[in-house]
Formats: sequence, C-alpha cells, structure tokens
Amino acid sequence: MEPNKEGNRKKYTGSLNTYARYSSLAFQMIAILLVFVYGGVLLDQWTGWSFPVFKLVLSLLGVGLSIYYAIKDFIKKP
Repeated sequence: MEPNKEGNRKKYTGSLNTYARYSSLAFQMIAILLVFVYGGVLLDQWTGWSFPVFKLVLSLLGVGLSIYYAIKDFIKKP
C-alpha cells in the first residue's frame, strides 16, 4: 500500500510543478508585452506623432521577445 501512495504523490507533485512552470511562463509573457506596449504608448505621446510608430514597433518587438523566452524555456530540461 505504501509504494502506491508515494507514486500518487510524485505524480501529483510532478503535474503541479508542470502547471506552475507554464503558468509562470504565461505571466512572464504577459508582463513583457505590457511593458513594451506601455513604453510604446509613452514614446508616442512624448513625440506627438499622429501615427503610433513606437507602439507598433515595440509591441512587435515584445511579441518576438516573449516568443523567444517561451522557446528558450521549452528547450530547457526540467
């Protein structure tokens, strides 16, 4: 009976660690995107241009950076 309980505990702990790993990755990606978009909005307000160049460029850069961090985390061994 004892080995079965230990096996269930390891399985539960492993799935919980996986959940925590990927949810933290999602929050990290959201944070990167928010910082870059907010920086683009501030730069567009500061320059006063009618077309939001900085918001567009920095948001695309933020998407690229967040995808880079996601791929880097997926490749990393647990």
